[in-house]
Amino acid sequence: MTIYLDAVWTLNFFLDMMLLMLTQLLARHSTRKIRIFFGAFVASLLVPISLYFPDSFIISVPGKLIYSFLIIICTFGIGSLNRLAKLVSLFYFITFTIGGGLLGIHFLFKNPIGVSANGILTFNSGYGDPISWLFVVIGFPVIWLFTKRRMDKHVIEKIRYDQLCPVTIQIREKAFSTSGYIDSGNQLVDPLTKKPVIICDEPFLKQWFTEQEWNLLKEVHENFNLDKLPAAWTNVIQFVPYQGVEGKSNFLLALKPDKLTVHYEDQHIITSNILVGIQFAELVKDQSYHCLLQPQIIKLATISTA
Repeated sequence: MTIYLDAVWTLNFFLDMMLLMLTQLLARHSTRKIRIFFGAFVASLLVPISLYFPDSFIISVPGKLIYSFLIIICTFGIGSLNRLAKLVSLFYFITFTIGGGLLGIHFLFKNPIGVSANGILTFNSGYGDPISWLFVVIGFPVIWLFTKRRMDKHVIEKIRYDQLCPVTIQIREKAFSTSGYIDSGNQLVDPLTKKPVIICDEPFLKQWFTEQEWNLLKEVHENFNLDKLPAAWTNVIQFVPYQGVEGKSNFLLALKPDKLTVHYEDQHIITSNILVGIQFAELVKDQSYHCLLQPQIIKLATISTA
């Protein structure tokens, strides 16, 4: 049998990288792409180790378990032991889920009953039946996307709506805090960038602007006169098209923040992949909150502490 080590190693590297990417997405932990790349490389080293050192301790079950911790440490760092154990458990859960999904699809389309050369019916239980590399290359991303979407949907279903959360927004190196309301009715997304849009009101947002700048923004909002945009804010302001309840199309002035932090239950959720829509009025008369949160940020954001 001829084994092409470079092909097997390369394929395992990309599979391991996708597993680590899904682990990072579902755990919502912040890590650099270069660390995911390095973690995948460390994980793929099991291929040459298995071939050249088949009797190595690393190939045993305890060795692979220890090696899994090394992979997670290389990718996400050590942090706390509790965090490390959760990441390793999630990594194994994703591996078993995707591996089981591939086997399930394979045997779903594989007919176990066949006819021998003598015309006798035979039954193949599937044990030892090889799965082609082409099937893995095509099927793995499909199962990967399916798993991610199902887990994302599960996160959305667990969101506790209609509650107030402390919110901190940083724009141009100035940060202010307020209360945010998780609104199930706010599903506004910028159609161009696909970023979710939260809504903040005038009393809160005016803290970033001078009185003159705010009046100019109002004039832009009312007359759509782009020449009135404050020069210092042209790189921060964006227009988001939307359709009102009466069916008319309009544009919402929005800000691109440096960072949004939401204190949701026992987690600090951090993201910059959002837009802050400007409401030129109060959201509520009693001013109990100044921000309408888009539920997608709970799914898309990164958890910094838990």
